[in-house]
Amino acid sequence: MPRSKKYQEAKAKVDSKKVYTALEAIKLVKETSTAKFDASVEIHIRLGIDPAKSDQIVRGTVTLPHGTGKTKRVAAFVGNDKEAEAKAAGADIIGNEEVIEKLVQTGKIDFDVAIATPDMMPRLAKVAKILGPRGLMPNPKTETVGTNVKKMVEDMKGGKIAFKNDDTANVHQIIGKVSFDENKLLENLQTLVDAITRIKPSSSKGIYLQGMSLSSSMGPGIKFQM
Repeated sequence: MPRSKKYQEAKAKVDSKKVYTALEAIKLVKETSTAKFDASVEIHIRLGIDPAKSDQIVRGTVTLPHGTGKTKRVAAFVGNDKEAEAKAAGADIIGNEEVIEKLVQTGKIDFDVAIATPDMMPRLAKVAKILGPRGLMPNPKTETVGTNVKKMVEDMKGGKIAFKNDDTANVHQIIGKVSFDENKLLENLQTLVDAITRIKPSSSKGIYLQGMSLSSSMGPGIKFQM
């Protein structure tokens, strides 16, 4: 399907052979956003890892100083004794047995992030194949499994994000909105890249950050380096 005239005009402003600075790329992302709505700003990072090797999986959490501009719907899979705590903290969905069974039957997900208490993890095993591929399965490594339900919900409602490489060794993550000012986007970008750099697998050899690009939701990709 051919791209729109608006997209082609936006793409013409980007030199595909050039690697921009982070700030230059952010300015271009804002300038080349073709959406009529306040588009998200996305970063795409190509990592020098072998995603087939379990010891080279890159995953973690980080709190972006200015958030992503998106209000997350949080599902809290907790026992009866923690339901009130989860609701008070702002959880949108209380993931009880009924919710889990509905997920099994329909496969429909109406939340952006899930947290769980350790006692609920065996019950979530039946929906692992639904949540896992979408990066929504609670995991201690992403600090989405624990007993402090209030903190987990509030963190996820705030600027905390979880990231993980995909099967092609790329990390894709929203770092804000086109309406954010340049400095806020730059700080969010730097925070995420620093977090990913810190957890480089020891078995990963060669260049770790092999390539990075920014784009708006419907805009062209812009290659950059820090």
